[in-house]
Order: sequence, then C-alpha cells, then structure tokens
Amino acid sequence: MAPAASVTSSGRWRFWVIAAAAFLLILWLLNDILLPFVVGMVVAYFLDPVVLRLQRMGLSRTMATTAVTIVAALIAVGFFMAILPPLFGQLQALIVKTPEYIVKVAERIQPLVEPLRERFGLSPLTLSDLQTEATQWAGKAFAVAGGIAGTVAQRGVAIINLLGLLFITPVVTFYLLRDWEKVLAAIDSALPRDHADTIRKLARESNAAIAGYVRGQALVCLALGSIYAIGLSLVGLQFGLVIGLIAGAISFIPFVGTFVGAVMALGMALAQFPPDWMGVAKVAAVFLVGQTLEGNVLSPKLVGDRVGLHPVWIMFALLAGGSLFGFVGVLVAVPVAAVAGVIVRHLLARYRESDIYRGTAS
Repeated sequence: MAPAASVTSSGRWRFWVIAAAAFLLILWLLNDILLPFVVGMVVAYFLDPVVLRLQRMGLSRTMATTAVTIVAALIAVGFFMAILPPLFGQLQALIVKTPEYIVKVAERIQPLVEPLRERFGLSPLTLSDLQTEATQWAGKAFAVAGGIAGTVAQRGVAIINLLGLLFITPVVTFYLLRDWEKVLAAIDSALPRDHADTIRKLARESNAAIAGYVRGQALVCLALGSIYAIGLSLVGLQFGLVIGLIAGAISFIPFVGTFVGAVMALGMALAQFPPDWMGVAKVAAVFLVGQTLEGNVLSPKLVGDRVGLHPVWIMFALLAGGSLFGFVGVLVAVPVAAVAGVIVRHLLARYRESDIYRGTAS
C-alpha cells in the first residue's frame, strides 16, 4: 500500500480555517432551530456530574440518566407551576401601570430637578406634560415589543422553539447524558495524533474554566434572584417578585443585574412608599445585603477567581454572541469565551517560548 501523502504546514492551516468557517456558516444557517439542542446540551453538561455520582453508587449509566432526567423534569415543572402564575400576573400589572409609576417618580424628583431646569433656561414640567410623556413612552415601548413579537411569530420561530423546548430538549438531554462518555470518546478518537495531547490539555483547562464559571455563576444568579425576590416581597414592594427575579436572572452580566434591579426597585419604591421613606431605605438595604453576600460569600465560594474570565471579556462575549446568533449566542457566549481565553493563554505561552519573542540573542 502506498504511503499517505504528507501535509504541509500551510495545508494544515488551510484545512482548519476552512473547517472553522464551514462550522460557523452551518451554525448561522441553522440558528433558528438550534435553541432546543443547545439548551439540551447545557442541561446535560450541568447534570453529568450527578449522573457520575450515581454511577459510582452502583447504578448503570442508563438507569442513572433516567433517574436524573425524571427528577430534573419534575423539579422544573413544579418550579414553573409555582412561579409562573404569580410572575405573569405581576408582570402584566407592571406593564399596565408603568406610565402611572413613571409619573409618580417624576413628581417625587421634580422639586430637585426644577432648579436645574431654571438655571439652564428650560421651561418647567407640569403634571400633564409628565403624563403625556409617560403615555407616549409606554406606547412606543409596547409598539416596539409588539412589532418584535409579531415578526418572530410570523416567521414561526417562536412556535418552533417553544415546542422544541417542551418536547425535544428533554429527549436531547436524556440521550446526551446517556451517551456522554461515548461522545467524548468519539471526539477524542478524531483528534489529530500529532496534537492530541495538547488538545486534551486545553480541553481539560477549558472544562475547568467553564465548570468553574458557568455552573458557579448559575448558582450565584439563582441565589441572588431568590434573595432579591424574597427580600423585596417581604419589605412590601409592589412587583418585588418580578423585579427580584429579573435582577437575579441578568446577574451573570457583571454589574448589570444589580444596576438594573436597583434602578427598577428604587424607582418603584419612590412611587410607592413616600412620605414613608423607611420603605425606600428597606429596598436599598435588600440590594446592599445581596451585593455584600455576592461579593464576600457567593462569588468567592461558588465561582472564585481561578477561571480567568475578565468582566469586560464576558460582556463583550455576550454582546457578540447575541448579535451574531441571538438568544442561542447568549447561551453559549460565556463557554466560548472561556475556551477562547484558554486558547489565547496557551498561544501566548507558546509565543513567549519562541524565538520571535526572545530574539536571536537569547
């Protein structure tokens, strides 16, 4: 048998560039139907350690996967049945009453703003002006939201993704969990032999980064959402459940979750509590307690600083992923950023070991 033809270095680079470009093109073309599969992969990744523990206790992979999938599905159904009805009720009421609350908040801060408006020669704002502007703002917001919802519904993406999440995601999760080790073995067998050890090393580091950040940050978001939702509800803030869950859900974006939640909660408190300013102080105290726990307990214990993901890099990855692939891109942005960070650090280490960095004199 004739020996295989050798491949030059430029040929290898050309192969990997073409393969990467083809992979990204396929992802972009199939973006509208990827959501159930991506969610299934994410859920399987989260649940794989639980399946491994059950395997160590003596269960087969199939039995462990079945047990974990059933329990996870029951927990998810129970959680959504308990949370969604009051959540949707509060959200609907919040949307309807938003103009009214904007006017109330503007009335509270108007005495503070009027001296500035007079100094710059601006006409004073009357109550009718505030009501008109609030109504116009709410109308524009509803029109934009309705237009987006209508466009998505016309394309059928919303229905497809909803049905996929309900019926396809559990199936994908089950089969990926059951065959997780086989999938990893198949990928390992396809690695180029000359670089297999390096790729395995980078994969282990990437997995550590993803597990350390994504799993830890998910627990942080869940804890913060619970703290904010329960705390704001206990202090009597209207729509505290909605605001708290929103703040917790977007806390994976550094600083954004706390800022958005605090602005919404304090704005609602200014519209609801004064002249009882103690209520506003209690709302501020809830966010102060949440941030103290996050900075000193939750993030250090659950995430730590070992994953090497800078907040600016995370925000860039989320914006880039959302811009390129929509919600699916947001889901995979942080894992991709973690892998990219590991690869960049590896390339920098190789660069510092090379003659290009050291120079010929060394």
